[in-house]
Amino acid sequence: MTLSGLDGALASRFARIALGHVTRTYPSSMMLRVAGPDDLGTPDTLTPIFHGSFDWHSCVHGYWTLSRLRRLFPQMAEARQIDALFADAFTPAKVAGERAFLLRPGNAGFERPYGWGWLLKLVAEADRPVLQPLADVIVERLHAYLPKLTYPVRSGVHSSTAFALILALDYADEKGDAALAHLIHDRAHAWFAGDAECTAWGEPSGEDFLSPALTEALLMKRVLGADFAPWFARFMPRVPDRLLHPVTVSDRSDGRIAHLDGLNLSRAWCWRGIGANEDAARAHLKASLPHVAGDYMGEHWLASFALLALSESQAPD
Repeated sequence: MTLSGLDGALASRFARIALGHVTRTYPSSMMLRVAGPDDLGTPDTLTPIFHGSFDWHSCVHGYWTLSRLRRLFPQMAEARQIDALFADAFTPAKVAGERAFLLRPGNAGFERPYGWGWLLKLVAEADRPVLQPLADVIVERLHAYLPKLTYPVRSGVHSSTAFALILALDYADEKGDAALAHLIHDRAHAWFAGDAECTAWGEPSGEDFLSPALTEALLMKRVLGADFAPWFARFMPRVPDRLLHPVTVSDRSDGRIAHLDGLNLSRAWCWRGIGANEDAARAHLKASLPHVAGDYMGEHWLASFALLALSESQAPD
């Protein structure tokens, strides 16, 4: 086993899952602002790359999943299929189509902030210059949005500020975008540096796929570096028992309740990323790793969160 549990067999499984949905157009859930009949269309005509995986953001991180697996396991059996998919998807014409959709009047808030973070994470991982025009749109929007966001969104779903900023910071660091990195550090300090005595009250919520408390902690680990330990000691002097144990998923065919498998996986990612409790990380992985496929409500996105936990780990192999 390598990368704290991610080996070739599991990588191939994740790749097959992602290959099975990133080009699957239907069923589809689109956030579409319509000003007139010309704004309508099928998902593949509106967003020529990211029209699969049930929704735009899941398709983006499905491509990220494939990009990361292709880099980590270059000899995997699915490599040729991934390469062929990327050659077909990542073309100047299709990128122009995606960019045109992002720039439609009224679309300035499209996928803010979750899809924004994942798009930047994909561009950093894929390292394909053809995708840069999409990242440029998102970076410009972050520079406009973050300074006017007086209060962070402390949620366990797509609106989470901290989660998006973790992904955006990964992009800024990888691409050497000092201005974006500085902005993220500045806003994270302003919003979170003074937080203390966190009890994670209200966690978990019934539709969460993120822990607001642990996601904030992971962002601050990235921002504070060596100064993280004293901050975390003030932020969470006593780790709430509710954060140490996996949550129960009662119905994996219910898309919102299936979020809770994502909560288990993202908690594992956070615990490993902050280096605080490997036992809790392993318990959360054990609870939901077997369920990354089976019902499409989870299958179209959960492998990405499992891959975060397994490939961005500080835990020993």
